[in-house]
Amino acid sequence: MIQIIAKLIVALNGNIKASQIAAGFSWGLLLALVPAKNLLWVVLFLISFFLKHHHGTKFFVLAVVKLLLPLFVMPLDSLGWWVLNLESLRPVFITLSNTPFVPFTKFNNTLVMGGFCAGVGLFIPAYILMRLFVPFYRNTIAPKIRDNKIVQNLKRVPIISKIGGLIGKAIDTQTTH
Repeated sequence: MIQIIAKLIVALNGNIKASQIAAGFSWGLLLALVPAKNLLWVVLFLISFFLKHHHGTKFFVLAVVKLLLPLFVMPLDSLGWWVLNLESLRPVFITLSNTPFVPFTKFNNTLVMGGFCAGVGLFIPAYILMRLFVPFYRNTIAPKIRDNKIVQNLKRVPIISKIGGLIGKAIDTQTTH
């Protein structure tokens, strides 16, 4: 986990494009909201590897949102129930249920459908917000953090210096490739 955090810090402070970080954030959010252990999650996960984005950001957001997900289970379940009970979509869901392999996506599970709809609905807004946040962070927040006396003192703590070393190695690796 320390290496993932180090890669995220490198990405935020390095020359990784803001659009790639934002796309990684959005993919992590989508994958975290869809419950795992079904074909839909596996397909989304595999598709994500064919698209250009920062995978470290994706995995970090995936882990953090999965930890917070129990707080959002009820709203996601309600959203899924609402979508699955829309009369206008009933023929679509019946067709999907009768299509080979599609039931393995568990689309008819309220939590899967709610997480999928929420993830798809939040994908673009999350992308836009992160796209705007990365330059703001790089130009405003990062210099203040770097120059803060508390941060300077924290760098002397062994675990923090280890993380700093990992970040330094990641930066060296990134600049040589």
